Formats: sequence, C-alpha cells, structure tokens
Amino acid sequence: MNAVTEAFPAAPFTGLGFAKEDIQAWSAGPPRVGSGWARDREAFSRFWSLAARLLAELPIKEHRSEIEQSTAQTLLDVTRRNREDFLAEYVTTVYDALTDRRTRFVRLEELVADAAVLVPGLTPDPATLTTENSRVQSLKDGHEIDQGLLLAHVLADQACGIHLCHTMLLPHPKSLALLDDFRKTGRADLGQVIVEREGRTAFANLRNFKYLNAEDESTVEAQELAVDLCTLDEASEIAVMRGAKFETGKYAGKRVYCTGINLTHLYHGKVSYLWYLNRDLGWINKVFRGVAYPDRSPDEVLGETREKLWISAIDAFAIGGGCQYLLVMDVNVAASNAYMTLPARKEGIVPGAANLRLPRFVGDRVARQAVMMERRIDCDSPEGRMVCDHIVEPEKMDETVARIADAITRSGVVSASSNRKSFRVAHEPLDAFRRYMAVYAREQAYCHFSPALIRNLEQFWNAHERKAD
Repeated sequence: MNAVTEAFPAAPFTGLGFAKEDIQAWSAGPPRVGSGWARDREAFSRFWSLAARLLAELPIKEHRSEIEQSTAQTLLDVTRRNREDFLAEYVTTVYDALTDRRTRFVRLEELVADAAVLVPGLTPDPATLTTENSRVQSLKDGHEIDQGLLLAHVLADQACGIHLCHTMLLPHPKSLALLDDFRKTGRADLGQVIVEREGRTAFANLRNFKYLNAEDESTVEAQELAVDLCTLDEASEIAVMRGAKFETGKYAGKRVYCTGINLTHLYHGKVSYLWYLNRDLGWINKVFRGVAYPDRSPDEVLGETREKLWISAIDAFAIGGGCQYLLVMDVNVAASNAYMTLPARKEGIVPGAANLRLPRFVGDRVARQAVMMERRIDCDSPEGRMVCDHIVEPEKMDETVARIADAITRSGVVSASSNRKSFRVAHEPLDAFRRYMAVYAREQAYCHFSPALIRNLEQFWNAHERKAD
C-alpha cells in the first residue's frame, strides 16, 4: 500500500451537500500507478476532476465554515500527494510528450499550461488560474502548487531538468525582435529597465521607481530582455547593472539598487508562483552562465554560451533579491554606507538561489544568519568585502564604475568566458544548480501559499494597510 492510500481519509464528506455518487467515488480512494500510461492517465485525471468538482461546490475560501475549510484542505492535500505518485512514475513520459522527446524548447508558462491539456488536472487550467488570480494571497487555494510539483519532478530528472534549464537560458522570444534596433541605437526602453550602451559598456538601469526598484510581475520580463540585449550586443564588451536615478521623491537624484520582492503585490496576490522560477531559471541564471545557443549544450564541460563580465553597483542597499543579484556578478562595487540583507524569514519564502551561493562567499554560518536570522551585512565590513570587490564613498560611485569598466575593456576580456566557466564548473556546475532548483521549485510553491507568509507580511510589513495598484 502506498503512502497516499495509507493517509487517505476514507470517511465520506457527509452533510456538505455533495452528490451521493460523488461521495461514493471519493470513498473508493485514489488510483495507484501500475496500469500503464494510457489507463493511469485516465484514472488519475478522473480522480483529480472529481476532487476539483467537490472543491468547486464548496463556498469560496473566505466564506467557508471550519468543516468546509477542513474538507477543502483534505481534497487539496490528497490530490497533491496523488500527483506526486503519478509524477514519480511518469514525469519523463509527460515531459517528452510536451517537448517532442526534448527536441523542442518549451518555456515554463507554456509547459505547465500544456501539461493541463495533456493530463487534465495535473496542473491548473486557465479558468482555475483566472479565478485564483483574482483573489488576495490569503484567500487562494494554492492551485499553483501543482505547477511546482510538476516542475520539481522535471528538474529532479537529470535529462529533463537539464533540458528545461537549457530552455530558460535561451534568448527570450521577444529579445531577438528588439536586438536589431538596440544594435543601431544603443538604447532600449523596456519599461522597468532602460538599457544603454556607453562606449564598450552596456548598462541595465533598473527603474521600478514607484516601488523603490522592488521586483514583481512588471519587472521580471524586462530584466530578462535587458540581460539578453546586454549579452548579445556585439558592440559592448561588458555589462553593468545599476539602479537608475530617481527623478522625484525622497531619493530624487539618487540611485537605488533593488529592494527585493514587492511585498505589497505579494500580499495582494499579484505575484504568481511561476515568477520565482522565471526569475531564477531565467535572467539571473543568464547573468551567471550566459545566454545559450539552441544547438549547443550550456553545460560547462563540453558546452558553450554567449557571456560577458557583469559589474553591479550598489548604491544605498541591496535587499532580498538585490542581494541575490550580487552572488552572480563578476565585480561588485558598493558605496561605503551600503548594506545587504536577505529577510527571507520575515517574508516567509526561500531567497532564490542564495542558499546555494551565499555560503561560497561568507561561509555557512554567516549565510544561515543572513537568511534565517535577518543578519544585516554592511558592505564595508569583513563579511561585506567577501561579496563586494570595491568599497568607495557614495559620491565616487559613478567615477569608480566608469573607471573599472574602462580598465577591464582596455586590458581585454578575451579570457573572461574561460575563467567564468572554470569557476562555475568548480563551484556550481549546471547539474548542481538543476538539483537545487528541483528542491526550490517544490519548497517555494508551498512557502508562497503558506499562512505563515501572510502572518509575516502583516506583522513585519503592515501589508494589510497597504494598497496595491
């Protein structure tokens, strides 16, 4: 008997208005793998459809009684464990069907959407997501967790996981359409990011001004496009990421690097689960590994990518996601009054790949203190200098960034790719990253919908008093 069957609550859900035949069907228990792909797909989909129908007959979350919410949670928990059983047996079959045996590159959004058609109920369909996304975070049932389960199993399989990592390292579908114009003009306005070429340096300037350069659904695509343009632009030799100058408000005339995830949007349900995976498998990994070719492996040993040295400039602070950026950059320049934090415990989420990367810089204990105990790391401190290469007075930031960029380009960057690749294969080869992301995909899905996340945001951020646009 498998774990799902052992944990299955066989008692019928009486007194809730469910049809007798549905109660009987539920009481029969979930299916088990073993009848072959075609029959198992049909049986599991039928069971997930039954659970979805029963859930839909309950009131929405904010109007459920205690017994109704307990019933809803049982339906969700049982089907999630059942999906894990199905994916443990058939993830390769599912992924090969969705990618034509790994001959097609299918990005995350398309992959999870296509999975809902291939195996109904395996991932949420568009109607379910539309309904779910109309609600604040605390009133969602967490249907996107099922996307996380699929992606966790895909990434846990070496062949499928490497193929998905390769997919997300390819140029974004919109990038190539923008590249020709950028080559001619040296400028691209991507909304939340402005890309400009100055001499032989490409600058990606962050400007989500309304939210102090926080990250949200409006920034992730713009940042990926910016990284693609900077990397693929032949006229520039290195790239710089920095906050653009604020035009108004408290920081008028100043630059701010990044303040991490937009907690107001997160609280109000405006950040999707896939946002996390698009970000870390996409543009952040591209800064670290380069932009992949479709016909060449991005693996360090025999593969090849198009990559450049990246410089980051930290004015004031690098909070949460901003701190994570520093861990994939080649050179970090920081103002002497700047600091870094990873307030993951207060936010209730996993801080991207910081758990994988930060220990390489500051050691395991300091990394754990930063992630789990909100330790602030001043850039101008012994630990901060393990992450930041140049510490300068705030008024000298512009001059220093320009001087370092000029020095690098004048001395030549011919060996940059070789040295970057050599460091990666020693400390974080692609397969190690894949394994980390398999764990991250599942754990972040559950964190994203945890009641603890809501409590943390209300306690530490007063999120219930803030309005999202």
